[in-house]
Amino acid sequence: MNNKIPIQIFLVEDNPGDVRLTQEVLCEAKILNILTTAKDGVEALELLRKTRDENTTQLPDLILLDLNLPKKSGLEVLREIKTDPDLKRIPVVILTSSEAERDIVASYNGYANAYVTKPVNLDQFFNVVRAIENFWLEIVKLPRG
Repeated sequence: MNNKIPIQIFLVEDNPGDVRLTQEVLCEAKILNILTTAKDGVEALELLRKTRDENTTQLPDLILLDLNLPKKSGLEVLREIKTDPDLKRIPVVILTSSEAERDIVASYNGYANAYVTKPVNLDQFFNVVRAIENFWLEIVKLPRG
């Protein structure tokens, strides 16, 4: 990716602490990025649809999605993203505390691109977000817009 064009990352997370930690890691990123956040599933879908319909800003290049969200679960959000012709090609990384096999299977059945369990340890959390950044922003070629 061109380092001069910021990568649009959309974080859907209801835990303010996890949002803050993710912001800290991405602020130190080698790749220029813009992080947008939503605190629940309904807000996430509203922001995505507004961006798509109004075409005022670029759709995200990558979505980091928690499963345990208020108002609408992450699995419901994933299902709606992956059935929308304009949103379905955006890679979605599930970033959640759930280690339940049923959540992992449901996420991949819903066409999640990756499933990552959030570690409890602060240093490990930073390492996980850096690994996501490294893989999805430096190695993988993402479609733009």
